[in-house]
Amino acid sequence: MASEGILLGMGNPLLDISAVVDEEFLQKYGIKLNDAILAEDKHKPMYEEMASKFNVEYIAGGATQNSIRVAQWMLQKPGATSYMGAIGKDKFGEEMKKNSKQAGLNVHYYEDETAPTGTCAVCVIGGERSLVANLSAANCYKTEHLKKPENWALVEKAKYIYIAGFFLTVSPESIQLVAEHAAANNKYFLMNLSAPFICEFFRDVQEKALQYVDFVFGNETEARTFAKVHGWETDNVEEIAVKISQWPKASGTHKRITIITQGADPVCVAEDGKVNLFPVIPLPKEKLVDTNGAGDAFVGGFLSQLVLGKPIEACVKAGSYAANVIIQRPGCTYPEKPDFQ
Repeated sequence: MASEGILLGMGNPLLDISAVVDEEFLQKYGIKLNDAILAEDKHKPMYEEMASKFNVEYIAGGATQNSIRVAQWMLQKPGATSYMGAIGKDKFGEEMKKNSKQAGLNVHYYEDETAPTGTCAVCVIGGERSLVANLSAANCYKTEHLKKPENWALVEKAKYIYIAGFFLTVSPESIQLVAEHAAANNKYFLMNLSAPFICEFFRDVQEKALQYVDFVFGNETEARTFAKVHGWETDNVEEIAVKISQWPKASGTHKRITIITQGADPVCVAEDGKVNLFPVIPLPKEKLVDTNGAGDAFVGGFLSQLVLGKPIEACVKAGSYAANVIIQRPGCTYPEKPDFQ
Protein backbone atom coordinates (compact mmCIF):
# COMPACT_ATOMS: atom_id res chain seq x y z
CA MET A 1 0.00 0.00 0.00
CA ALA A 2 1.10 3.55 -0.64
CA SER A 3 1.97 5.39 2.57
CA GLU A 4 0.23 8.66 3.40
CA GLY A 5 1.64 11.68 1.55
CA ILE A 6 4.19 9.58 -0.38
CA LEU A 7 3.64 11.67 -3.52
CA LEU A 8 3.65 15.47 -3.67
CA GLY A 9 2.81 17.63 -6.68
CA MET A 10 3.39 21.35 -7.07
CA GLY A 11 2.07 23.39 -9.96
CA ASN A 12 -0.45 25.76 -11.48
CA PRO A 13 -4.02 24.81 -10.49
CA LEU A 14 -6.34 25.86 -13.30
CA LEU A 15 -10.03 25.36 -13.79
CA ASP A 16 -10.40 23.83 -17.25
CA ILE A 17 -13.14 25.36 -19.37
CA SER A 18 -13.53 22.62 -21.93
CA ALA A 19 -15.65 22.67 -25.10
CA VAL A 20 -15.83 21.27 -28.60
CA VAL A 21 -15.26 24.36 -30.76
CA ASP A 22 -15.06 25.05 -34.51
CA GLU A 23 -12.22 25.90 -36.89
CA GLU A 24 -13.43 29.50 -37.13
CA PHE A 25 -13.05 29.97 -33.36
CA LEU A 26 -9.42 28.74 -33.44
CA GLN A 27 -8.60 31.02 -36.37
CA LYS A 28 -10.22 34.02 -34.70
CA TYR A 29 -7.85 33.70 -31.73
CA GLY A 30 -4.84 32.46 -33.70
CA ILE A 31 -4.74 29.08 -31.94
CA LYS A 32 -2.84 26.13 -33.43
CA LEU A 33 -4.17 22.58 -33.05
CA ASN A 34 -2.46 20.53 -30.34
CA ASP A 35 -0.59 23.51 -28.92
CA ALA A 36 -0.31 24.68 -25.30
CA ILE A 37 0.22 28.41 -24.81
CA LEU A 38 -0.19 31.17 -22.23
CA ALA A 39 -3.02 33.62 -22.86
CA GLU A 40 -2.12 37.03 -24.26
CA ASP A 41 -4.40 40.08 -24.23
CA LYS A 42 -5.98 39.01 -27.52
CA HIS A 43 -7.13 35.76 -25.89
CA LYS A 44 -8.85 37.35 -22.87
CA PRO A 45 -12.36 37.56 -24.45
CA MET A 46 -12.31 33.92 -25.59
CA TYR A 47 -13.25 32.47 -22.19
CA GLU A 48 -16.56 34.33 -22.09
CA GLU A 49 -17.19 33.61 -25.75
CA MET A 50 -16.61 29.88 -25.24
CA ALA A 51 -19.06 29.81 -22.36
CA SER A 52 -21.74 31.62 -24.34
CA LYS A 53 -21.29 29.91 -27.72
CA PHE A 54 -20.41 26.32 -26.91
CA ASN A 55 -21.40 23.64 -24.44
CA VAL A 56 -18.69 24.00 -21.78
CA GLU A 57 -17.64 21.76 -18.91
CA TYR A 58 -15.68 22.95 -15.86
CA ILE A 59 -13.05 20.50 -14.60
CA ALA A 60 -10.34 21.03 -11.95
CA GLY A 61 -7.17 20.96 -14.00
CA GLY A 62 -3.66 22.21 -14.49
CA ALA A 63 -1.04 19.70 -15.64
CA THR A 64 0.45 18.71 -12.28
CA GLN A 65 -2.90 18.62 -10.51
CA ASN A 66 -4.25 16.34 -13.27
CA SER A 67 -1.34 13.92 -12.84
CA ILE A 68 -1.70 13.87 -9.05
CA ARG A 69 -5.47 13.32 -9.32
CA VAL A 70 -4.95 10.38 -11.67
CA ALA A 71 -2.25 8.87 -9.41
CA GLN A 72 -4.60 9.25 -6.46
CA TRP A 73 -7.42 7.55 -8.43
CA MET A 74 -5.12 4.66 -9.37
CA LEU A 75 -3.87 4.24 -5.78
CA GLN A 76 -7.36 4.36 -4.22
CA LYS A 77 -5.90 5.36 -0.86
CA PRO A 78 -7.16 8.74 0.43
CA GLY A 79 -4.32 11.11 1.32
CA ALA A 80 -1.59 9.15 -0.49
CA THR A 81 -1.01 12.29 -2.54
CA SER A 82 -0.59 15.99 -1.70
CA TYR A 83 -0.65 19.08 -3.88
CA MET A 84 0.31 22.76 -3.63
CA GLY A 85 -0.37 25.72 -5.91
CA ALA A 86 -2.11 29.11 -5.90
CA ILE A 87 -5.80 29.86 -6.43
CA GLY A 88 -7.94 32.97 -6.01
CA LYS A 89 -10.49 33.63 -3.28
CA ASP A 90 -13.50 33.23 -5.59
CA LYS A 91 -16.15 30.76 -6.74
CA PHE A 92 -13.78 29.00 -9.16
CA GLY A 93 -11.34 28.59 -6.26
CA GLU A 94 -14.08 27.08 -4.11
CA GLU A 95 -15.01 24.77 -6.99
CA MET A 96 -11.36 23.69 -7.21
CA LYS A 97 -11.11 22.94 -3.48
CA LYS A 98 -14.30 20.90 -3.54
CA ASN A 99 -13.21 19.01 -6.65
CA SER A 100 -9.76 18.14 -5.28
CA LYS A 101 -10.99 17.01 -1.87
CA GLN A 102 -13.57 14.76 -3.53
CA ALA A 103 -10.71 13.24 -5.54
CA GLY A 104 -8.94 12.32 -2.26
CA LEU A 105 -6.07 14.81 -2.60
CA ASN A 106 -4.57 16.55 0.40
CA VAL A 107 -4.49 20.08 -1.04
CA HIS A 108 -2.71 23.04 0.54
CA TYR A 109 -3.55 25.95 -1.78
CA TYR A 110 -2.09 29.41 -1.40
CA GLU A 111 -5.16 31.67 -1.71
CA ASP A 112 -4.36 34.98 -3.39
CA GLU A 113 -6.57 37.94 -2.45
CA THR A 114 -5.87 39.99 -5.57
CA ALA A 115 -6.16 37.68 -8.61
CA PRO A 116 -8.94 35.38 -9.82
CA THR A 117 -8.43 31.60 -9.96
CA GLY A 118 -6.53 30.59 -13.10
CA THR A 119 -8.44 29.11 -16.02
CA CYS A 120 -7.48 27.10 -19.07
CA ALA A 121 -9.49 27.10 -22.28
CA VAL A 122 -9.51 23.57 -23.68
CA CYS A 123 -10.55 23.83 -27.32
CA VAL A 124 -11.42 20.44 -28.77
CA ILE A 125 -11.74 19.69 -32.48
CA GLY A 126 -11.92 16.15 -33.86
CA GLY A 127 -10.63 14.72 -30.59
CA GLU A 128 -7.48 16.90 -30.67
CA ARG A 129 -7.06 19.61 -28.07
CA SER A 130 -5.47 23.07 -27.86
CA LEU A 131 -4.84 24.75 -24.52
CA VAL A 132 -4.78 28.45 -23.72
CA ALA A 133 -3.95 29.04 -20.07
CA ASN A 134 -4.76 32.26 -18.24
CA LEU A 135 -2.70 31.73 -15.08
CA SER A 136 -4.06 34.66 -13.01
CA ALA A 137 -3.79 33.53 -9.36
CA ALA A 138 -1.71 30.45 -10.28
CA ASN A 139 0.99 32.95 -11.26
CA CYS A 140 1.09 34.34 -7.72
CA TYR A 141 2.53 31.36 -5.85
CA LYS A 142 5.00 32.47 -3.18
CA THR A 143 7.96 30.60 -1.71
CA GLU A 144 6.81 31.88 1.71
CA HIS A 145 3.78 29.57 1.41
CA LEU A 146 6.05 26.59 0.75
CA LYS A 147 8.22 27.43 3.77
CA LYS A 148 5.32 27.50 6.24
CA PRO A 149 5.77 24.55 8.64
CA GLU A 150 2.45 22.88 7.74
CA ASN A 151 3.31 23.04 4.01
CA TRP A 152 6.99 22.14 4.25
CA ALA A 153 5.81 19.10 6.27
CA LEU A 154 4.26 17.80 3.01
CA VAL A 155 7.67 18.07 1.34
CA GLU A 156 9.34 16.23 4.22
CA LYS A 157 6.72 13.48 4.17
CA ALA A 158 6.88 12.87 0.41
CA LYS A 159 9.31 10.37 -1.10
CA TYR A 160 8.42 11.36 -4.66
CA ILE A 161 7.97 14.97 -5.79
CA TYR A 162 6.51 15.75 -9.22
CA ILE A 163 6.37 19.17 -10.87
CA ALA A 164 5.30 19.99 -14.43
CA GLY A 165 7.58 22.36 -16.35
CA PHE A 166 4.79 24.96 -16.44
CA PHE A 167 5.62 25.83 -12.82
CA LEU A 168 9.03 27.12 -14.02
CA THR A 169 7.19 30.22 -15.28
CA VAL A 170 5.83 30.90 -11.78
CA SER A 171 8.20 29.91 -9.00
CA PRO A 172 11.59 28.53 -10.05
CA GLU A 173 12.88 29.25 -6.53
CA SER A 174 10.24 26.90 -5.02
CA ILE A 175 11.30 24.22 -7.51
CA GLN A 176 14.94 24.71 -6.53
CA LEU A 177 14.13 24.36 -2.83
CA VAL A 178 12.31 21.04 -3.22
CA ALA A 179 14.83 19.76 -5.79
CA GLU A 180 17.72 20.35 -3.39
CA HIS A 181 15.71 18.79 -0.55
CA ALA A 182 15.05 15.68 -2.68
CA ALA A 183 18.74 15.36 -3.62
CA ALA A 184 19.91 15.78 -0.02
CA ASN A 185 17.43 13.22 1.31
CA ASN A 186 17.73 10.50 -1.33
CA LYS A 187 14.19 11.14 -2.64
CA TYR A 188 12.96 11.09 -6.23
CA PHE A 189 12.41 14.35 -8.07
CA LEU A 190 10.40 14.18 -11.30
CA MET A 191 9.67 16.80 -13.92
CA ASN A 192 7.93 17.29 -17.24
CA LEU A 193 9.13 19.24 -20.28
CA SER A 194 5.44 20.29 -20.53
CA ALA A 195 5.38 22.46 -23.68
CA PRO A 196 7.66 23.65 -26.50
CA PHE A 197 7.52 27.26 -25.20
CA ILE A 198 8.98 26.16 -21.84
CA CYS A 199 12.01 24.62 -23.61
CA GLU A 200 12.39 27.74 -25.78
CA PHE A 201 11.77 30.67 -23.45
CA PHE A 202 12.52 29.27 -19.99
CA ARG A 203 15.70 27.48 -20.96
CA ASP A 204 17.89 28.77 -18.11
CA VAL A 205 15.57 27.81 -15.24
CA GLN A 206 14.73 24.52 -16.95
CA GLU A 207 18.44 23.63 -17.23
CA LYS A 208 19.03 24.59 -13.61
CA ALA A 209 16.20 22.32 -12.42
CA LEU A 210 17.12 19.50 -14.79
CA GLN A 211 20.34 18.79 -12.90
CA TYR A 212 18.21 17.44 -10.04
CA VAL A 213 15.61 15.54 -12.05
CA ASP A 214 15.57 11.74 -11.73
CA PHE A 215 12.68 11.14 -14.15
CA VAL A 216 12.02 13.42 -17.12
CA PHE A 217 8.68 13.15 -18.94
CA GLY A 218 7.67 14.71 -22.25
CA ASN A 219 6.08 14.09 -25.62
CA GLU A 220 7.81 13.87 -29.01
CA THR A 221 7.16 17.54 -29.94
CA GLU A 222 8.63 18.80 -26.65
CA ALA A 223 11.62 16.45 -26.97
CA ARG A 224 12.37 17.70 -30.50
CA THR A 225 12.04 21.34 -29.38
CA PHE A 226 14.43 20.67 -26.48
CA ALA A 227 16.94 19.16 -28.93
CA LYS A 228 16.63 22.11 -31.31
CA VAL A 229 17.09 24.67 -28.53
CA HIS A 230 20.27 22.89 -27.44
CA GLY A 231 21.66 22.64 -30.97
CA TRP A 232 21.48 18.84 -31.16
CA GLU A 233 21.55 17.89 -34.82
CA THR A 234 18.81 15.27 -34.58
CA ASP A 235 15.05 14.95 -34.46
CA ASN A 236 15.23 11.23 -33.65
CA VAL A 237 13.20 10.88 -30.45
CA GLU A 238 15.18 7.86 -29.20
CA GLU A 239 18.51 9.68 -29.59
CA ILE A 240 17.10 12.76 -27.89
CA ALA A 241 15.72 10.71 -24.96
CA VAL A 242 19.18 9.18 -24.41
CA LYS A 243 20.87 12.59 -24.54
CA ILE A 244 18.41 14.04 -22.00
CA SER A 245 18.98 11.07 -19.68
CA GLN A 246 22.74 11.72 -19.88
CA TRP A 247 22.41 15.43 -19.04
CA PRO A 248 24.77 16.30 -16.12
CA LYS A 249 23.32 15.56 -12.70
CA ALA A 250 23.84 17.52 -9.47
CA SER A 251 22.82 14.58 -7.31
CA GLY A 252 24.41 11.22 -7.93
CA THR A 253 22.10 9.01 -5.88
CA HIS A 254 19.74 8.05 -8.70
CA LYS A 255 20.39 7.75 -12.43
CA ARG A 256 18.13 9.76 -14.72
CA ILE A 257 15.44 8.03 -16.76
CA THR A 258 13.72 9.81 -19.66
CA ILE A 259 10.20 8.85 -20.71
CA ILE A 260 8.85 10.26 -23.99
CA THR A 261 5.29 9.54 -25.14
CA GLN A 262 4.46 9.66 -28.84
CA GLY A 263 0.67 9.60 -29.10
CA ALA A 264 -0.37 6.26 -30.59
CA ASP A 265 3.28 5.25 -31.18
CA PRO A 266 5.32 3.36 -28.57
CA VAL A 267 6.51 5.04 -25.37
CA CYS A 268 10.26 5.60 -25.48
CA VAL A 269 12.19 5.01 -22.23
CA ALA A 270 15.90 5.87 -22.06
CA GLU A 271 18.18 4.75 -19.23
CA ASP A 272 21.84 3.74 -18.99
CA GLY A 273 22.41 4.89 -22.58
CA LYS A 274 19.84 2.41 -23.93
CA VAL A 275 16.27 2.77 -25.19
CA ASN A 276 13.28 0.52 -24.60
CA LEU A 277 10.05 0.95 -26.54
CA PHE A 278 6.70 0.04 -25.00
CA PRO A 279 3.57 -0.18 -27.17
CA VAL A 280 0.52 1.78 -26.03
CA ILE A 281 -3.01 0.37 -25.86
CA PRO A 282 -4.55 0.80 -29.33
CA LEU A 283 -7.81 2.73 -29.51
CA PRO A 284 -10.13 2.85 -32.53
CA LYS A 285 -10.58 6.43 -33.79
CA GLU A 286 -14.34 6.38 -33.10
CA LYS A 287 -13.70 5.78 -29.38
CA LEU A 288 -11.48 8.86 -29.04
CA VAL A 289 -13.36 11.65 -27.25
CA ASP A 290 -10.53 14.11 -26.61
CA THR A 291 -6.80 14.01 -25.96
CA ASN A 292 -6.86 16.69 -23.24
CA GLY A 293 -5.06 15.38 -20.17
CA ALA A 294 -3.68 12.28 -21.94
CA GLY A 295 -0.06 13.18 -21.16
CA ASP A 296 -0.93 14.18 -17.59
CA ALA A 297 -2.86 10.94 -17.12
CA PHE A 298 0.07 8.92 -18.44
CA VAL A 299 2.32 10.53 -15.81
CA GLY A 300 -0.29 9.95 -13.08
CA GLY A 301 -0.61 6.26 -13.95
CA PHE A 302 3.18 5.92 -14.11
CA LEU A 303 3.61 7.60 -10.71
CA SER A 304 0.96 5.38 -9.08
CA GLN A 305 3.13 2.30 -9.65
CA LEU A 306 6.49 4.01 -9.17
CA VAL A 307 5.60 5.01 -5.59
CA LEU A 308 4.75 1.33 -4.93
CA GLY A 309 8.26 0.36 -6.00
CA LYS A 310 7.15 -1.39 -9.22
CA PRO A 311 9.56 -1.86 -12.18
CA ILE A 312 9.58 0.66 -15.06
CA GLU A 313 7.67 -1.71 -17.36
CA ALA A 314 4.74 -1.84 -14.90
CA CYS A 315 4.87 1.96 -14.50
CA VAL A 316 4.64 2.50 -18.28
CA LYS A 317 1.82 -0.05 -18.52
CA ALA A 318 -0.14 1.84 -15.84
CA GLY A 319 0.58 5.14 -17.60
CA SER A 320 -0.75 3.80 -20.89
CA TYR A 321 -3.81 2.38 -19.14
CA ALA A 322 -4.62 5.73 -17.49
CA ALA A 323 -4.12 7.70 -20.71
CA ASN A 324 -6.34 5.22 -22.58
CA VAL A 325 -9.14 5.71 -20.02
CA ILE A 326 -8.88 9.52 -20.10
CA ILE A 327 -8.98 9.94 -23.91
CA GLN A 328 -12.30 8.10 -24.04
CA ARG A 329 -13.90 10.73 -21.79
CA PRO A 330 -14.25 14.53 -21.95
CA GLY A 331 -11.40 16.34 -20.16
CA CYS A 332 -9.19 14.74 -17.55
CA THR A 333 -11.96 12.66 -15.94
CA TYR A 334 -12.22 9.00 -15.00
CA PRO A 335 -14.73 6.40 -13.75
CA GLU A 336 -15.15 5.82 -10.02
CA LYS A 337 -12.62 2.96 -9.81
CA PRO A 338 -9.79 1.82 -12.04
CA ASP A 339 -9.73 -1.74 -13.36
CA PHE A 340 -5.97 -1.84 -13.90
CA GLN A 341 -4.28 -5.22 -13.45
